[in-house]
Amino acid sequence: MESIKIREYTSVSEVKGPLIIVQGIKGAAYNEVVEIEAPSGEKRIGQVLEARKDAAVVQVFEGTSGLDTSGTKVRFTGETMKISVSLEMLGRFFDGLGRPIDKGPEIISENKYDINGFPINPFNRDYPNEFIQTGISTIDCMNTLVRGQKLPIFSGSGLPHNELAAQIARQAKVLGKEEQFAVIFAAMGITYEEANFFMKDFESTGAMENIVVFMNLANDPAIERIITPKMALTTAEYLAFEEDMHVLVILTDMTNYCEALREISASRDEVPGRRGYPGYMYTDLATNYERAGRIIGKKGSITQMPVLSMPDDDITHPIPDLTGYITEGQFVLSRELHRKGIYPPVDVLPSLSRLMNEGIGKGKTREDHSGVSNQLYSAYAEGRDMRDLVAVVGEEALTDRDKKYLEFADRFEREFVTQGRDENRSIEETLSLGWELLSMLPERELKRIDDAIIKKYHPNYNKPKSQV
Repeated sequence: MESIKIREYTSVSEVKGPLIIVQGIKGAAYNEVVEIEAPSGEKRIGQVLEARKDAAVVQVFEGTSGLDTSGTKVRFTGETMKISVSLEMLGRFFDGLGRPIDKGPEIISENKYDINGFPINPFNRDYPNEFIQTGISTIDCMNTLVRGQKLPIFSGSGLPHNELAAQIARQAKVLGKEEQFAVIFAAMGITYEEANFFMKDFESTGAMENIVVFMNLANDPAIERIITPKMALTTAEYLAFEEDMHVLVILTDMTNYCEALREISASRDEVPGRRGYPGYMYTDLATNYERAGRIIGKKGSITQMPVLSMPDDDITHPIPDLTGYITEGQFVLSRELHRKGIYPPVDVLPSLSRLMNEGIGKGKTREDHSGVSNQLYSAYAEGRDMRDLVAVVGEEALTDRDKKYLEFADRFEREFVTQGRDENRSIEETLSLGWELLSMLPERELKRIDDAIIKKYHPNYNKPKSQV
């Protein structure tokens, strides 16, 4: 039986980009793992991308350099790609194919999971409705992350999305419950400098014990990048649904992942879609993003924060555009705020969390959360409009009310949006800061907050007796 299952061939007919074509084979299956031996004796791993009647197209994860059509051996294993998963993975660094890169031992476990995962039955999905505190005010107050949600960060080249992702990985936690929380951090196509930043950041802050890191470097074969998020998400599924942990998965940078998809598509001479990306990119992204969620009857959960750098800061580019259709909102980083020296440069106006209202309020964050968030958003938007007006008519033409909103926008960016790279604000601190900013506006302008809430939390009604 085993001899039928494992077959070896030397009939490579073509080597093209990251692909090889093997002729004269029988019984090849889609996604089957293939072991490739180069003429030099070097061994590599591949996966069947397309199975025909008598041929198979195989993608080689370590690249096809050194392979030829005469001396290359290809061994079909009859298995899909799996990863050994264990609690011992916490605190470890792995490469994009799940091999240790921290000088630690291999993960040996009886639990081996197919990296393609198993679709969650929609009927068994539980609705996301629990707050995750990241310690970052623009996220926690204005665009709340909810357990089981998928909420991407839309960034641009040169913006500090890596620093923000690392800060979220260090600080994120579920409030009010003594439950295990883990972070799976998967980096695709990053430089050595970025890799060293992440490794040193996690190790120096003591956050590493709850983090599993998968790293695919820029000089690794691009084809390896399509496996990295699958490795990370499979590990997350084990920790969440077998070990009852709450898992936050951070994937950076999904743009590099999509470039790898485009490379494979071009090698297969497929008809390109928008801007050369394959027409199935939406489906492919969805197979990754939809692995987030909660399951009825299971304690654990998977929350996703994919990070993608928008080419030319274009939010209509296919990658952010398709991502926005699949996920439940987005955080948008602003180059204008970054130029002002503001960190994190989150622009709250185009940012959105569609599940925010499910995870905030009394018993979850605080009863004033929704009103404060809506009022801050409204006042900041009006202040930004005043800036545009000043550019046309000058500040002298503004009324006293307009000047208040103009000042509010400046203070909002300087005091609320801006915070230190190691500053971990609680939701109470964030809401108190929001009330402090709103107190500079006349009380009659706070139209988005109930009067009872204003009287309970507004600083004017809560001054110490010595200040009354």
